[in-house]
Amino acid sequence: MSQDIIDRATEIVLKNSVQGGEFCGQICVLSLIDAEGFPTASVITPSRSEGLWQLALCTSLDESRAKRAANCSRASVCFSSEEYCVNLVGEIEVVTSADVKREMWYDGLAFHFTGADDPRYCVLKFTTKRYKLFIDDEEIEGAV
Repeated sequence: MSQDIIDRATEIVLKNSVQGGEFCGQICVLSLIDAEGFPTASVITPSRSEGLWQLALCTSLDESRAKRAANCSRASVCFSSEEYCVNLVGEIEVVTSADVKREMWYDGLAFHFTGADDPRYCVLKFTTKRYKLFIDDEEIEGAV
């Protein structure tokens, strides 16, 4: 039964990520620790995911998200609706590699950046360490 919930959560995350370069209009909530040690949350569109275990989130080096991620690698990502809650807790890092930036680029980013080589553009790489899933009236928790 737990594997069924994990499989369903994986589908939800994949569905809510840009993946193939098309903006899906979906968002998740990214929580990071600020300079004073408090959790802060912001909405962001996931660019790509490898199931539940790794997410790529695109943002600007100028934004507080990238600065908070650079200062503290602890993070949480939450996908939720009336039917489900997929809460992932893990570590995040700021990636500025040109290859990764080009790979994660999608058309919707053109509203914010001049292109994949824009020096302000970066990717936040989130790696799940533990999860709490509520789907189909069942709740499970686990660690990777």
